[in-house]
Amino acid sequence: MSDRQTIFDTVAAQIAPFNKKGVALAEGTTFQGDLEWDSLTVMDFVAAIEDEFDIIITMNMQAEIETVGQLVDAVVKLKQD
Repeated sequence: MSDRQTIFDTVAAQIAPFNKKGVALAEGTTFQGDLEWDSLTVMDFVAAIEDEFDIIITMNMQAEIETVGQLVDAVVKLKQD
């Protein structure tokens, strides 16, 4: 299993408590459109992801992350730095 798949699975587990509609998660699942998250939910979720992976996701990065796949890619990149 690749590191990316492991990270995807961990991200999916972190999404679960926030996934009120039970949306099936895929690379292209969007946080605002598909999951219908507001900015407060996004902030709480980002904090959970930062704690889980011991990383910092900047506001600039957050602004560019719209899908689950993009978030996984960002985590992969931050874990390499």
